[in-house]
Amino acid sequence: MRGLRQAALNLGRSFSFVGLVFAGLFFAASVTPSLLPRQFLFQGLLSGFAIAMGYGIGESLAILFQFLEIPPPPRRFQGKLKVCIAISVTVLFVYFLRQMTFWQNSLRALMEMEPLESVYPTSTAAVAIAFGVFLLVCARGVMRFRRFVADKLRPFLPRRIAYGLSATIVAVTLFFIGNGVIARGLLNAADAFFLRADELVDEDVAQPIGNLECGGEDSLVDWESIGRRGKDFLVSGPSQQSIQEFWGDAREALQPIRVYVGVRSAETKKEQANLAVEELKRVGAFERSVLVVATPTGTGWLDPGAVDSIEYLHAGDTAIVSTQYSYLPSWITILVDPERSIDSARYLFEAVHEHWKTLPRDARPRLYLHGLSLGALGSEVSAPWYAILEDPPQGAVWSGPPFPSSHWHYLSEARNPKSPAWLPKFRDGSVVRFTAQENTLDTDQRWGPLRTVYIQYASDPMIFFSPDLLFRKPAWLIGPRGPDVSPHLNWYPVVTFLKVAFDLPMAISVPTGYGHNYSPQNYIEAWNAVTQPEGWTVDHTQRLTEKLTP
Repeated sequence: MRGLRQAALNLGRSFSFVGLVFAGLFFAASVTPSLLPRQFLFQGLLSGFAIAMGYGIGESLAILFQFLEIPPPPRRFQGKLKVCIAISVTVLFVYFLRQMTFWQNSLRALMEMEPLESVYPTSTAAVAIAFGVFLLVCARGVMRFRRFVADKLRPFLPRRIAYGLSATIVAVTLFFIGNGVIARGLLNAADAFFLRADELVDEDVAQPIGNLECGGEDSLVDWESIGRRGKDFLVSGPSQQSIQEFWGDAREALQPIRVYVGVRSAETKKEQANLAVEELKRVGAFERSVLVVATPTGTGWLDPGAVDSIEYLHAGDTAIVSTQYSYLPSWITILVDPERSIDSARYLFEAVHEHWKTLPRDARPRLYLHGLSLGALGSEVSAPWYAILEDPPQGAVWSGPPFPSSHWHYLSEARNPKSPAWLPKFRDGSVVRFTAQENTLDTDQRWGPLRTVYIQYASDPMIFFSPDLLFRKPAWLIGPRGPDVSPHLNWYPVVTFLKVAFDLPMAISVPTGYGHNYSPQNYIEAWNAVTQPEGWTVDHTQRLTEKLTP
């Protein structure tokens, strides 16, 4: 027991004062609001990362000052100065802890969530300190390993070369271990887990029995080859009867057509796309009035609010086709291989477009694109420039485009100067428009022949995360903020990057209409503006919103 106590004391004495000051400041900044509310354990892990990074930055600055031979304060003032700084950081530490519950509840109020009596700030601090110390101990182990390698090299090399080479050897070794062993192992574990989840089928999901239904007995797409999300999509849409009840005698309803090809339905993405087109032909999809080429999220999921709404808007005279490219969540897929969605979306659009453009213009369906999250990233670049110039689709509805989305990024950067980054306006709005919780799609304003709508929420970390957050204040925190962004959210170098990065896996943990959970109402408004369905009124929008809202 005495040995453990002594070891703990020695560990405490070994910490740099400047490093501890920065660790305390980074912790305080880390408990301020982010884009999304979070529970204490997740907050503790985030704050632990902040503590470790703050300590490392502080210690590095102290070493840099010594290297540059910048004189420290006079020795007679150093003790008093340290005491004043320690007291100030401690007061700040305690104050920010006390504010945690208020800050989290103010953010929860913006998202219509019930307030919490406490977010357990003491437990958060305990988890953060324990995790931060663990990370620092691991970092020290790495430094000791570097010194060990340097000591082995010094008999053969000059001292500076030995230290430089040892740092390179350790860095390369850690990279290969981290990337090739740890990261690959975690990815393989996630891959196996989500593959098993993709193969599961809910008890109430039965194979279609209709001859003209995708996945049925006569279908070109084998039912067993379709993943879980694809099967849900094929069987869970609105029926002809429910659509007819919604429209009454105003319009005659049809049974919507849905086609979905899974990752196991064909060997390559190109073969998937060709299979999807053949299935579209078989079920008569090209005879409908509206055809939507939809790119799913990383798990293969299509948001019911997006696909159900357009089927109601056009009384079932629709066909929707999609191909699965992954079964991992979007936030994992986007870090591992975002090109999956781009390749899949491009193959599918080109295959559909190649057949569609051969049909008589007055007898073929209007062609639209759709994608949510990683699906938006792939869908927005799926139509090549020559296809748009030759025979363009009629429009697109994209929601929650993730931060690497190239077209979205360009439009946001080139927005009109007076429009905010979280709700841009691009030129005169005749080609592309943005909307959020409040409908900003002015259907009376002039539209061009190609109508495009982006739906994005200011609180969506999938959109507004960026590596630039490390060192630059983001445009979405400059000027008026989105209605779902906390007024207490401030930018801090490094820390804000960490906070929004930790928001990514929690992007759908908030109610519909916030974060990465997009509301059916916004889809209804977007599809209405883009496709202009016959006989649609404000009353229809209200009734369908009530019907589709969970």
